[in-house]
Amino acid sequence: MEVLNITCNNFEEEVLKSDTTVLVDFYADWCGPCKMLSPIIDSVAKENKNIKVVKVNVDDAQDLAIKYQVMSIPTVVIIKNGQEVNRSVGLVNKSKIEELVK
Repeated sequence: MEVLNITCNNFEEEVLKSDTTVLVDFYADWCGPCKMLSPIIDSVAKENKNIKVVKVNVDDAQDLAIKYQVMSIPTVVIIKNGQEVNRSVGLVNKSKIEELVK
């Protein structure tokens, strides 16, 4: 599945109202660890058709970063049925990301 770029305008529809599990990658373009995590997130998205994978640029969507208490990036948040069920902060490997969405 393709990774979607999410803004404050479409977050509720694409993430909170999703009928599938959603992996939300909070990142910034200037963040080195975020750039290193990006291909891992893309790979997880391609290999797991049963989840939706989205990216939120914290510089463009500061309200979402505040709402989800993103203090450090990259932060990966797993949302099921509109509720956060898991979280990872910092650069992690692919197996850790896959473990989060189980």
